[in-house]
Amino acid sequence: MTQVVLGVDLGTSSVKVSAVDRQGQIVAQQSFDYPLTQPHPGWSEQNPEDWVNGTTVAIVNLILKDGLNPADIAGISYSGQMHGLVLLDDNNQVLRPAILWNDTRTTLQTQEIAEKMSEEFVAITRNHALEGFTLPKILWVKENEPEIFKQAKMFLLPKDYLRYRMTGNLAMDYSDAAGTVALDVVHKIWSKAVQKTFDLPASFFPELIESTDFAGYISESYATFSGLHTSTKVFGGAADNAAGAVGAGLLNANMVMSSIGTSGVVAKFEDRADVDYKGDIHFFNHAIPNKFYSMGVTLAAGDANAWFKSVFGEDIPFGDWVNEAAQSLVGANGLIFTPYISGERTPYPDADIRASFTGIDRTHQRADFIRAVLEGIIFSFKDIMMIYDREGANFDTVVAIGGGAKSSLWLQIQADIFNKKVTTLVNEQGPGLGAAMLAATGLGWYDSVQDAANKIIKFGTTYYPNPEAVANYDQVYAIYQTIYAATKEISHELLTYRRQLKH
Repeated sequence: MTQVVLGVDLGTSSVKVSAVDRQGQIVAQQSFDYPLTQPHPGWSEQNPEDWVNGTTVAIVNLILKDGLNPADIAGISYSGQMHGLVLLDDNNQVLRPAILWNDTRTTLQTQEIAEKMSEEFVAITRNHALEGFTLPKILWVKENEPEIFKQAKMFLLPKDYLRYRMTGNLAMDYSDAAGTVALDVVHKIWSKAVQKTFDLPASFFPELIESTDFAGYISESYATFSGLHTSTKVFGGAADNAAGAVGAGLLNANMVMSSIGTSGVVAKFEDRADVDYKGDIHFFNHAIPNKFYSMGVTLAAGDANAWFKSVFGEDIPFGDWVNEAAQSLVGANGLIFTPYISGERTPYPDADIRASFTGIDRTHQRADFIRAVLEGIIFSFKDIMMIYDREGANFDTVVAIGGGAKSSLWLQIQADIFNKKVTTLVNEQGPGLGAAMLAATGLGWYDSVQDAANKIIKFGTTYYPNPEAVANYDQVYAIYQTIYAATKEISHELLTYRRQLKH
């Protein structure tokens, strides 16, 4: 008998379920796509039932197509898209579509939070209230859909709702709870000050657990539905960026993670809670008990490249598309792209800023535009790293995961723009592997999450900065830094105009 754990990676566009053995090897993997709806500009919603159905199909396929024996599935844990609001009534039925992390309708609610709590809010939650976070979404429903909110008895985040459907138990882990900006991050309790200020009852907030805590067994109803056994243990799981950091081996203070998914993340392991980034970088509880991580977010990283490719190179394979940028030069022949197609979060918490190409002339070719997009995404990551530099957070190694780790050209661009060595992973599976490691730790296969990482994570190729390219990128980046302020007012006016057209 070969026992495995399942790591469920619940993403924005799909769910991926990985079966991982005791040696950390992925023995089988299945995924399932589901839709995202945008009923109005800036809105982003999903039907939580799609998460349950997609996960179940993936598990059934692991059993039927890959021959996984349900009796050998010892444990399950999760990585989940952060911040999404799921409202439940007193029968634990979903009241409305989930409002997702990339939904930007809540500007007025973020202003309300800042006006009512100001610096106290940052001191408690260690973050500013931004449109993507959960608390502003709760207030938006309360203020704009009062009849629905009257029926709401509890809220969950996406992976926690999925776990509830699989076990029948309601809970939320600390790493995801921190992303609601309703958690007292240092004391690991729901903030009574937040609850009182916004008239939210304590019963509205779920029980808190660690990412490696036992959260229940597979329920009889879900066992019938999926083919799993009721003896399979389920563990808390983590926010996708916390799980991704675990899966990337980001467990030392000298390392940061560069993750290019739909959004982009620069994350850093934090050993103590007394680090103060003044809310300019997110500071959350980690999937590792009593540890923390900080991160900055580019709202559209891989998504910016995917958008541009869908318009101008839909039929070109990803590898060929990215490699075409090699026909251009460092700095894309004087062409700069800012990746604000969905607004921006770090360092510009601005839902209404929009992207731009700057410096276009008739000599530019498609290769220049592709390279400008790739570079612009990494310049936005450099913006985040500049905050770390400002606060004296020293690091010398960048662990690259996601789409940016699938191209040697893009990896070298990262090394040159960051002026840091950039390393890849041999077994890069990101959040899904991290989720499986949490389940394995919960089962006692490993003494700790760190022990699991030390035995499973293997680093691959390292890319070193080229001094000449570093110097050239420094010049281009200095220009890049001026574009946000120069285009902000125009972007906002154009977006207002587009909203008027919609109505």
